[in-house]
Amino acid sequence: MNSSGRNPTAGVFVCGIGMATAVGDNAAQTAASVRAGICRYALSGFHDRHYRALKLALLPDHVLPAVPEAAAALTPRQQRLLQLSALAMPAALAALPDGQTTPLFLAGPEELYAQPSPTTAALRAAMLTLGTPKLLATGGALVADGRAGGVSALQAALRSLEQRQPCHALVGGVDSWLDPALLAALERDERVLAEGVMDGFVPGEAAGFLLLANAAARDRWHQAARVRLHEPGLADEPGHRFSTEPCLGEGLSKAIATALASGAGPCATVLSTLNGENFASKEWGAAAIRNSHLLGRDWTMVHPADCFGDIGAAFGPVLIGIAARWLQQRTRTGAYLAWCASERSARGAVCVTADD
Repeated sequence: MNSSGRNPTAGVFVCGIGMATAVGDNAAQTAASVRAGICRYALSGFHDRHYRALKLALLPDHVLPAVPEAAAALTPRQQRLLQLSALAMPAALAALPDGQTTPLFLAGPEELYAQPSPTTAALRAAMLTLGTPKLLATGGALVADGRAGGVSALQAALRSLEQRQPCHALVGGVDSWLDPALLAALERDERVLAEGVMDGFVPGEAAGFLLLANAAARDRWHQAARVRLHEPGLADEPGHRFSTEPCLGEGLSKAIATALASGAGPCATVLSTLNGENFASKEWGAAAIRNSHLLGRDWTMVHPADCFGDIGAAFGPVLIGIAARWLQQRTRTGAYLAWCASERSARGAVCVTADD
């Protein structure tokens, strides 16, 4: 809310959704599977130092499109990200009116364990070829912030939507932990669930894309678009996992407080990036206590990582997409709060409501 009392993103709507997760290769199946609590964890061909199979949540190779020629020079992990995006992006872009174009605001993995981030200009360039001719080569943004990156990309898209009439924006997030060096680093810290590992998570992979429209574009082309996004909250956590400072939940608390102050109303459902690790649970506990006066009493917590694993930078668009699907189907009414906490300092949150 700005000084004039106007919510600058009150007129931003979700018009198209595309998803690819371990529990569904489209938005409808993913949202329904999460609602039903379907889990797609499986023992993988990767093993820890004790020869125990690691649990992962991956999409079957046979459902992924072939690696496009534009990705020949990319790393294997980048090629996987491109395949996931090729599965999810078309459904979101299908809602774009004929003859219209949109910039791409993309979130990808952050740099972890001395492994370089795959979120590069080369990846974005290859990603743009997936949406030709609907994706603009200019504009947009590229964010390498991991789980909270989707909220950062969303905020950049909202600023763009405020400036152009009419206007659309494609916000996406994609990630995969399927990288031998990265899995080995996680395993050394005993962070990947396997037999005997109690404080770990299940690495997953996913892509999520949201086609957004401002009020002018929605009124002209998308009469059925009923899901509204409110001003997101972004903050940094000094005591993140790789910091020497203690995690007090200050960054997540600030991000959630900003999101809940956007005028969305009392929160009914919380969608989170909780993945089963104690670190994330303690951080959320501190943030929830600090924001208890804003959260209210009658809210329900949902952590979809129980179904499709930790999907990293794809979390933001996928959580928002799940909220949008459930609001459209009236599965759960009221305001949704989606929050994301990265491995490093980035924290983000956003409220999603029905536009009745």
